[in-house]
Amino acid sequence: MKPAFRVAGSLCLALCLLLSSLPAAAETGFPVTVVDQGGRSIQIKEEPLRIVSGYYISTSICIALGLADRLAGIETGAARRNIYALSRPDLLDIPDVGSAKAFDLEGCVSLEPDLVILPLRLSDAADTLTQLGIDTILVNPENHDLLMAAVDLIGQAAGVQERSGQLLQYYREKIDFIAGLAERPEKPTVYLAGNSSYLTCAPGGMYQSSLITAAGGVNAGADLPGAGWAQVSYEQILSMNPEYIFLPSEKSYAVTDILNDEQLQPVSAVRDGRVFAMPSAFEPWDSPVPSGILGTLWALHILREEDYPEEEFIRDAVSFYETFYHFTPDKELLTGK
Repeated sequence: MKPAFRVAGSLCLALCLLLSSLPAAAETGFPVTVVDQGGRSIQIKEEPLRIVSGYYISTSICIALGLADRLAGIETGAARRNIYALSRPDLLDIPDVGSAKAFDLEGCVSLEPDLVILPLRLSDAADTLTQLGIDTILVNPENHDLLMAAVDLIGQAAGVQERSGQLLQYYREKIDFIAGLAERPEKPTVYLAGNSSYLTCAPGGMYQSSLITAAGGVNAGADLPGAGWAQVSYEQILSMNPEYIFLPSEKSYAVTDILNDEQLQPVSAVRDGRVFAMPSAFEPWDSPVPSGILGTLWALHILREEDYPEEEFIRDAVSFYETFYHFTPDKELLTGK
């Protein structure tokens, strides 16, 4: 029989060798210094385990990055966000911290967060939280590039760079795919109507305008000023004479309202029945949220159906939600028809 101390020593050595060959699970890369989208440099000393998101876009990003379990508080109005109910219904029951117009600073502090994510317009609140010793970052995802930067920023701040890298890589691949199909000499004119009225549309300065151009269209309202929905007249729409009319996800009217409007009958899109409503069962795909890429893919399908048919778009949309939001969407709700 071998001496007991020799057996124990051999086992100890084997265990040490085994452990040394495994990746260091505790290596999180902290402390980390990030520069947020307000230009503020923030050092985050430890991996944040309690996160408060005061903005629906950053909350959606957190879900896509696998951070939902860390969310201790989110913005007001969660019940209106279908994506929460579909992907993480438990988020509907956690505390809210108000909105950009009425942020609950005290309520946020009471949740004892390790990290707070706020929109750029709440920079004053962010400074106050930082002074209280609470790491706070500002996001400003107002266009495609800024959305990607926000995803990268949150990934770094929360220590989930692998997951954020996966989402960013998905975007790069899809943008390249879209560009390959959208690059054609003929570019149809698209009128993207506003949420509250189809007598408003997206000017060139809105995120929604980039959605149209990325999909291979020409924004009918590109020359209109401003960065918000622009008011237009019937005469202006008749002059634009768009070949397609798109309705946003959060519209307050129907396709039939436009098709039946007597004053719009001369418009090419109305005359040819090319009025389409963006799907509304998930998130506003015309907004800079992670699933905004699906809005561009949807527009590509409508404008280039022969090259990107409905079944392929549906397959891509299902794959996106299964990969990043961990639910399988109802295929009937993915086309907006």
